[in-house]
Amino acid sequence: MHGEPPEPGGTGTAPYWADLAPGTGRRPPRARFTSGAARLDLNGTWSFRLSPAADAPLDFLGPGGPDTDDGTWSPLPVPSHWVLHGHGIPRYTNTAYPFPIDPPHVPDANPTGDHHRTFHLPDGWRRTGSVLRFDGVDSCFKVWLNGHELGTSKGSRLPAEFDAGWALRPGRNDLAVRVHRWSSGSYLEDQDMWWLPGIFRDVTLLEVPDGSLGDCFVHASYDHERGGGTLRVDTDVPAHLSLPELGVHGHRADRPLTLPGIEPWSAEHPRLYTGELVPLTGAEPVGLRIGFRSVAIRDGVFTVNGAPVLLRGVNRHEHDPDHGRALTVDTMRHDLLLMKRNNINAVRTAHYPPHPAFLDLCDELGLWVVDECDIETHGFIHADWAGNPADDPRWRPMLLDRMRRMVERDKNHPSVVVWSLGNESHHGTNLAALADWTRERDPSRPLHYERDRTYRHSDFYSLMYASVAEVDRIGRHEEPAPEETAAEPGLERRRRTLPFLLCEYAHAMGNGPGSLTEYQRTLERHPRCAGAFVWEWIDHGLRRTDEEGRAYFAYGGDFGDSPHGGTFCIDGLLFPDRTPSPGLAAYKKAVEPVGIGIDAAAGRIRVHNRYDVRDLAHLRFAWTLEADGVPVAQGEVKVPPVGARQEAEVALPVLPAGPGGETWLTVRAVLAADEPWAPAGHEVAWAQARVPAHSAHSAHSAHSAHSSHPAHRARPDARGRRLTLSDARFDARTGLLRALGGLDLDGPHLDMWRAPTENDRGMGDNSVLREWRAAGLDRLVARTERVERRPDRLVVQARMAPDGLPHGLRVRQTWTPHGDALLLTVDIVPDGPWNGLTLPRAGVRFTLPARHDRVRWYGKGPGEAYPDSEQAARVGLFATDVAALQTPYVVPQENGRRAAVRWAELVDPETGTGLRVEAADHGLPFGLTVRAWSTEDLEAAAHPHDLTPGDRLHLHVDVAQYGLGSASCGPGPLEEHRLRPRTWRLGLLLRPLGPGEAG
Repeated sequence: MHGEPPEPGGTGTAPYWADLAPGTGRRPPRARFTSGAARLDLNGTWSFRLSPAADAPLDFLGPGGPDTDDGTWSPLPVPSHWVLHGHGIPRYTNTAYPFPIDPPHVPDANPTGDHHRTFHLPDGWRRTGSVLRFDGVDSCFKVWLNGHELGTSKGSRLPAEFDAGWALRPGRNDLAVRVHRWSSGSYLEDQDMWWLPGIFRDVTLLEVPDGSLGDCFVHASYDHERGGGTLRVDTDVPAHLSLPELGVHGHRADRPLTLPGIEPWSAEHPRLYTGELVPLTGAEPVGLRIGFRSVAIRDGVFTVNGAPVLLRGVNRHEHDPDHGRALTVDTMRHDLLLMKRNNINAVRTAHYPPHPAFLDLCDELGLWVVDECDIETHGFIHADWAGNPADDPRWRPMLLDRMRRMVERDKNHPSVVVWSLGNESHHGTNLAALADWTRERDPSRPLHYERDRTYRHSDFYSLMYASVAEVDRIGRHEEPAPEETAAEPGLERRRRTLPFLLCEYAHAMGNGPGSLTEYQRTLERHPRCAGAFVWEWIDHGLRRTDEEGRAYFAYGGDFGDSPHGGTFCIDGLLFPDRTPSPGLAAYKKAVEPVGIGIDAAAGRIRVHNRYDVRDLAHLRFAWTLEADGVPVAQGEVKVPPVGARQEAEVALPVLPAGPGGETWLTVRAVLAADEPWAPAGHEVAWAQARVPAHSAHSAHSAHSAHSSHPAHRARPDARGRRLTLSDARFDARTGLLRALGGLDLDGPHLDMWRAPTENDRGMGDNSVLREWRAAGLDRLVARTERVERRPDRLVVQARMAPDGLPHGLRVRQTWTPHGDALLLTVDIVPDGPWNGLTLPRAGVRFTLPARHDRVRWYGKGPGEAYPDSEQAARVGLFATDVAALQTPYVVPQENGRRAAVRWAELVDPETGTGLRVEAADHGLPFGLTVRAWSTEDLEAAAHPHDLTPGDRLHLHVDVAQYGLGSASCGPGPLEEHRLRPRTWRLGLLLRPLGPGEAG
């Protein structure tokens, strides 16, 4: 394994950074654990020098280290990536390699970072056997201690350990590391992320005296039928095992123990037992945290501890906007707490093993983990997979080395329930070698690999970005055979027995993803479905500052990098600074582990426990009754401790007589007591239902639409350019409103376009935006056909159509006085051959002075909501300012819509004056968007700091919008969420507000 075979296609011996050896001089891989022996943290400030090529002079290895005064060396923190500290630039690609496909060669221009630090060995340190460990170095490195070469390693996100005792000396020691940006290993690391070189994980010196425990393998299974556990720990030196909580003291670790009354480990109840291994040699003890659990696939169903498990997961890259993949433990814990609080129960470590502390936290807090190997050769798709390392036996040692290092490091984590061979590396004989070795080494966990569609190396049938309909067919075992197994009856029979895992779906790029609820209900219906993982957890934006000092998050191309993947790295449920996006709220709602159905007519509440193993005793159910958004009563629903995957029905609480109006009952499932991941009162699930008002009195606001004001006839003003209807002023030629009362209000303009979302742009041919532009929907022009004056109304008839095309929209606007308001009725009728086209939106827009920037509305909120994401929004009364209504997507696009709005007020906070917009028919609420810039400005912006608030607010009121979907990588919206041309009617009451008249 540690030899240097000739390079493919050449002669002689390649340099270590371009050969096919995984490393030299390294110790065998082993489990990660903490012993009582000493350890020395070597993180901190190192000296650093960047050279343009891999063969830079080795002039820093002598006594005393480098000459840091020669102007080529500077301080650099470790862990870090040097390109994030001013030394070169980061580069982002999705599939393309940022160097020629010429394996295993890399370019002569190979930025190489030399790192050096001194450290003092503590007094009393036992040097013999000491180990120097690197937890992650990208992409290839060589290490020297006191001028002595210890070895080399590839495999960026895997540990490498070297024997260091023979090179250590008392007192001062010099540690030098040379890191190459590109290596033969880079061909295995094309993982849709920033290419970030450096020592980005911890560096540690470990004291390992003679007789120390070097490795252990914990086998802790659970018998769900008897409620007991079986425990055996394999060790490389004889050791005694103690588990005081279970009454185990000084038991020979390698002798199996049967333990009754065990509490098993699961993501819902992550029970850990603290133990200790004491080597019989007298060396320092080793601490253990043991979780008893058994993973099995039974009759095509993925189970843990005998219970079917549904993974409600996310794919997680390691990313920080300032530090890249150099994450702190606090950041990891923050991520996991966010996941737990948002009902996520599983993580796929896309596409490499995480920092080892992350798995410790998963054990502690409770998440199922699919641990994925540091292998992806996706860039070979651009060579039609010719030369793919996955199918070249010469690459086998390097690939197998990566699998071994992952499995050995992480084998004792109860949270790891699936091993993944890697990602998007096509197929090949080397994958068979990885699968065979892993199954022999650890038969207790199933394997996953998606891209070989024979699934001969996988224990799951797995796909990416399947549609809801396709997932449903798979769940029913009615999917067609893949091309790869259609002519292989044996492989096809096996594939049909496998559980289904949707390893990537719901591409969370920009505004979206949509249809999460439909996906989740489909997965829940079918026992064959083991779950799904949203792509992905966090946007990979890197924080930058422009020339004017404005901060923003950069994506591919922003550093002058080429080739690049553009915005495709901005596809997470969190923004780069870890602010949750609306997509996370939508996912939390879709995967909530308690279903609550309120049947007001029957007076019943149905509670469905969607947990896999936990009952509902840890939750309490609180209810609130609101009339027109104002709370009028609250209480608690007594729900029994419904068992996992069971249902119960309870009576609706006795509700007091309310004041009338629109009355909504909200029932919330909240934590009854503190959990390690959230405090008591944290909301886990919720549901709403409209209930009959308990009073015949209809609660209208003080600004009732039925207040009586005499109707006024429209008439031209003295100059003949405007018409007046009551206190309104209209343009005499176009019929557009110019003022309402004393309010400068312009509109309504037909509004059929939106700033394209990333999902509108889509991928390749799957682009609805391309269809919209071809249909001219971004360039509709108006022709006013007539402005008609009638005794009690003003009627404007117009046609909107694109240049050069025959289809269009006929628009009729009718204005009538309505008490102290004006009633606007807008009728939109398709005209001409639309031929199956869809539309971005249907509505109208106005502008008004920017000072009216306090917004209050009754409808869905508090966050944005679109046709296939609004399940996460609830009906209520909300208030904020215009700035807070915006969702600051890293790539500006359509955002900020509030759904099902009954009325909204825009008010100047200084004067109290403003505008109220109200649905004329409470059964037909509208969509509301208010911005400080136009749709055109939003579409033109590359980053949020490109948007500058103007002196006008842009008020959008729509009757319908196109859904979100996830066509940036996957299917577009479901058919019911696509907006097809039809006849629409939008009725609005517009009322100017004087001082003190707003709610």
